[in-house]
Amino acid sequence: MKCVFCGGETKKMSVTFSYEEEGKFFLVEHVPAEVCEQCGEKTYSPNVTDELLKFAKDKFKPVKKLEVPVFDFAESC
Repeated sequence: MKCVFCGGETKKMSVTFSYEEEGKFFLVEHVPAEVCEQCGEKTYSPNVTDELLKFAKDKFKPVKKLEVPVFDFAESC
């Protein structure tokens, strides 16, 4: 498969999908995707996309929670 953005070759991989909306963040591990070997763009099948939308709608309970440090670039300058 060719990347729709740069035309590079894609490879089937398992990736971590990240999502953020209105201060809500989550990660979904082990998501099947086509990943461009040239630019790194990830493409998901329609079925995978439908399943990922269920995570955004709180249809599942997380398998674990992470504590993530947050930095402010503007304060470091």
